[in-house]
Amino acid sequence: MGRIRIKRRGWSRRDFLKRATGAGALAAAAPFLPGCGDSHPLSLVGGTTPFRHGVASGDPLSDRVILWTRVTPPAGIEGDIPGMLVIADDPELTVDARSFAVTAVAARDWTVKLDATGLSAGKTYYYRFRTLGFESPLGRTRTAPEGNVDHLRLGVVSCSNFAYGYFNAYRFIAQRADLDAVLHLGDYIYEYGDGEYGDVRPCEPPTEIITLEDYRRRHAQYKTDPDLQEAHRQHPWICVWDDHETTNNSRRDSAENHTEGVEGVWQVRKAWGQQAYDEWMPIRLPEPGNPNRIWRRLAFGNLVDLWMLDTRLYDRDDEVNAITSPVIFDEDRRLIGPEQRDWLLGGMSGSSATWKLIGQQVMFGQLKATPLPDINIPLEVLDALPLPLVGGEGISDLYVNGDQWDGYQAERRAILDFIADQGVQNTVVLTGDIHSSWAMDLARDPDNLAQYNPFSGAGALGVEFVATSVSSPGLDVVPGLTQLPQLISALRLVNPHMKYIEGTRRGYLLLDITPEQTVGEFWYVSTVAEPGGSEAFATAYAVAAGDNHLSRGARSEPTPTLPSAALAP
Repeated sequence: MGRIRIKRRGWSRRDFLKRATGAGALAAAAPFLPGCGDSHPLSLVGGTTPFRHGVASGDPLSDRVILWTRVTPPAGIEGDIPGMLVIADDPELTVDARSFAVTAVAARDWTVKLDATGLSAGKTYYYRFRTLGFESPLGRTRTAPEGNVDHLRLGVVSCSNFAYGYFNAYRFIAQRADLDAVLHLGDYIYEYGDGEYGDVRPCEPPTEIITLEDYRRRHAQYKTDPDLQEAHRQHPWICVWDDHETTNNSRRDSAENHTEGVEGVWQVRKAWGQQAYDEWMPIRLPEPGNPNRIWRRLAFGNLVDLWMLDTRLYDRDDEVNAITSPVIFDEDRRLIGPEQRDWLLGGMSGSSATWKLIGQQVMFGQLKATPLPDINIPLEVLDALPLPLVGGEGISDLYVNGDQWDGYQAERRAILDFIADQGVQNTVVLTGDIHSSWAMDLARDPDNLAQYNPFSGAGALGVEFVATSVSSPGLDVVPGLTQLPQLISALRLVNPHMKYIEGTRRGYLLLDITPEQTVGEFWYVSTVAEPGGSEAFATAYAVAAGDNHLSRGARSEPTPTLPSAALAP
């Protein structure tokens, strides 16, 4: 069967699962100016503070980190706004305090982005911005370690739909004192208007975002969320976009949720979304002034090399229906493209780090329906699922989702062949996008027992963890789907490399990394319908160094969590 075709502002089949130094950071060393006028420590959100969007840090290197804020201009101010940044070793900003002049540039929506250099490796720092007689919230960040590193903990998140619910997962991430960084794997914002994809909270602006001003306003709304602000305030973030930072199912030359002419020119709209992302996110552009390229590498000593890919906008060919189209096997079909692929493979070949982490957007491992056994799900429910009809005659070797790497077979095969032929060890792929949790082995052909043994893991070339969404809905929203456990069991039966699938819960992935093993812990929140709630550990899967396949893991012991108003030490 073909996939469901939907109205452009509705849900596609895929949506049921998911639905730098820049010009804004004009900085120069300057003497510390105590007080900077009458300063007033203010609350994180609202009030009269010009820092109503909080503070953030990102892309930590061993000697530097991006520090970000936004200054809301008072009435009557239209030009640039000068200010000050102070960074120090202690929360009081007295030990080894350094200051930098910064400018909130009007042409960049009064955002400030400073690449604070000259820092020490593997060290916690505290920082605060000052302008117009006000102080920002106090932020905490941490540089990447170098040399011999024995432990790293990362929070992994994706798909935070403001309209669909509250960001409780961010609150629990903020309370974890033991994270070295947070990885956001895309769909940080959503482009839809009020009621188009969630109605728990209203959107700003209330219509679908199209223009540069629209994208800026939507980013601004997200950064008024107190839980998101707190997670940014507590930890450095490493981010990449997916499609909703521009529009649904976007790619290099087009997008499903874009009507050319009616909604302007796609390349212009795409550039506006990319510009707003660069302005509002604590990201370091690998090529200053070129927000189209965000794929980049970060290192954490000899323990981890991390490659953050762009599988969406840089060089992605149009999506096709994986169920029916042989185009998915074309040798020249691109998801990341040859430039990015050569960069990735060259880096992996030359890496001496124990673990090679790849942060990216769409599921890397194969997902087939070949066919699924009859599990007595009504046809009208099956038709709403992001799957082909179950048990249909003549169905064999059907790849479920052409939006994933399954729709770009040659490029995936080239990467897996390289890993196998070069003997690359300890590859861990980290993925978001589909509003559900997965853990799987990666193999050239997981259906071929001569190449991969699903019981022992022999033949696996690496593993993949897929983090669920922060708030965006999963399979729990499909009407009438009462046989979800049976469906998941059937999927695992015909995809033996998949060790864990959970389709209904929101939360985050906790990655605990040592020289001996990498453990992925799945944590879920009790609700997104209202703020607050609780979190719970569900399960963990581990990959031992040199094994390249998953086994059951155990929950790690975290540092005690902090009250929401506290700063981690």
